[in-house]
Amino acid sequence: MEYTVEADWLQQNLPAKNIRVIDCRFNLANPDDGKKQYESGHIPGSLYFDLENDLSGPVQEHGGRHPLPDVELFTSKLAMAGIGNDTTVIAYDNGEGAFAGRLWWLLNYIGHENVYILNGGIKAWLENAGPVTTEIPSYDLSKFVFKVNSDMAATYEEVYTLVHSKNDSTVLIDSREHRRYIGEVEPIDKKKGHIPGAINKVWTDGLENGRFKQPEQQKARFHDLEPRKQYIVYCGSGITAIPNYLAMKSAGFKNVLLYPGSFSDWISYDDNKVDNIK
Repeated sequence: MEYTVEADWLQQNLPAKNIRVIDCRFNLANPDDGKKQYESGHIPGSLYFDLENDLSGPVQEHGGRHPLPDVELFTSKLAMAGIGNDTTVIAYDNGEGAFAGRLWWLLNYIGHENVYILNGGIKAWLENAGPVTTEIPSYDLSKFVFKVNSDMAATYEEVYTLVHSKNDSTVLIDSREHRRYIGEVEPIDKKKGHIPGAINKVWTDGLENGRFKQPEQQKARFHDLEPRKQYIVYCGSGITAIPNYLAMKSAGFKNVLLYPGSFSDWISYDDNKVDNIK
């Protein structure tokens, strides 16, 4: 898959000066876990980017539980990590693909395509006898010039218009587990169900043992979808929809967008309806 690298590749290329590895491990149920895991042992040379402090902006009335960060502030953090426009960035998590995927998506969103996800996460690294360290590195300040690719994201207004129109050329895809989609359970958000008109493609179906499935397997997952249509993927807060975004791209879909605010943004507007299937 063109969005990932394997552990053996990273071991061979880790000494390169233009490689920067970012640890993105995170636990939505316990936000401190990721940093603690990093401090207890990480890939040599890697820095830690926290989902909520580094890869998201402050939570407000609207925008969802993990709003996109301020672009200028985010690029200043990249510069402090020694990441410039010519740096190859490798992101890893525990194999979920979602937290590393957040960094992948954000970097592409601000015009940096030279970024990859470590397939299988740190588990694959350890299985490949990769070393770990507790040493926290520092890097010289770099310079990062951003150029926002707004065509990667769907705004709330675009989703609202889609829901209230008869446009069948764009399809909403809910990436959450099926029980949340149908409104059977909702462990996080204040309303149950899904955005009206959305179909369900569970994000975890695109991975196997913490690794992204091959393009042909991803194509099989989406065999019932018309490739020429536009697709907007969402989840609870714009994080776990990203593996679906990557999977659809891998399967050959050209017109795929992420709704960053996702369901938690949609229901922040009290008048918005949700659908339930029981």
